[in-house]
Amino acid sequence: MSASSLPFASPLSSGVAGLGFGALPLERLKARYGNATAGSRYIELDGFNLHYRDEGSRDKPALVLIHGVVASLHTWDDWLPAFAKDYRVIRFDVPGFGLTGPARDGQYSAERMIKVLGMLLDYLQVKQAALVGNSLGGYIAWNFALAEPARVSKLVLIDPAGYPMRKVPWMIAAAALPGATQLMPLWMPRALIAQGIKEVYGEPARIKPGVVDRYYDLTRRPGNRRAMMDIFRVLLQVNKQELHGTPARVAQIQAPTLLLWGERDRWISPQHVPLWQRDLPGIQVKTYPGVGHIPMEEIPQQSAADTLRFLQG
Repeated sequence: MSASSLPFASPLSSGVAGLGFGALPLERLKARYGNATAGSRYIELDGFNLHYRDEGSRDKPALVLIHGVVASLHTWDDWLPAFAKDYRVIRFDVPGFGLTGPARDGQYSAERMIKVLGMLLDYLQVKQAALVGNSLGGYIAWNFALAEPARVSKLVLIDPAGYPMRKVPWMIAAAALPGATQLMPLWMPRALIAQGIKEVYGEPARIKPGVVDRYYDLTRRPGNRRAMMDIFRVLLQVNKQELHGTPARVAQIQAPTLLLWGERDRWISPQHVPLWQRDLPGIQVKTYPGVGHIPMEEIPQQSAADTLRFLQG
């Protein structure tokens, strides 16, 4: 069991620091959420000190898991038992989040995220893999499948970003407010993070002890809050730019694709499902009543079983 999944882990911050001011020491965060005993490794790629884990069966097909905004590779913790026997499971903290942290040059783009994923696969000597991505991770996954189709055997998209959102999640939209990029890196209270997590679960009662603390602690990695604001601003721009381009690009996806969606997703509307079905007619779809934006955390056994069935079908 990793430190991130300890049932009653308390946040690393205390006293005034617990109010959300400032950052936490990187070494303390690594000791709890990214130590070698838990399988964590680090590699320098394109200006990021990428935090990743390479688990499961090394001689089996590769499966790459890509998380969404504000999250970390720990979002897949409860999936690992379902896949470790039959797959080489690779997961990483997307640049700007988790223990990977910010870009040294402060520059973020979808193209750079895709480039880093390719570099990680090169470093791990993975020629081809099945990709699973949630939210922003889904956007990275399907765009990587377009950029390098020969490297993607199958594609699983969980509440993915792609089509324009009519209502942008408040946490992302806040990045466009005057002064947000100055204020939010300095102060982001735990209550704000807790509210965001409640919104991405269909049933907040399913949030396990320690989950809010983990999200909150990792937002306080040095540089992460500023990175979040910068990435959110990029996402707002992409949301406008994708208005006309997404249908034609989705139609070019070659990999067999499974779409999983929580029917109570408050961040990216389930109304996007018919758009995926329209533009990618061969796509398989599974929706979950009462479930929110991150089914792999909220209903890990069921979402993992559905994914495994698709990958082995």
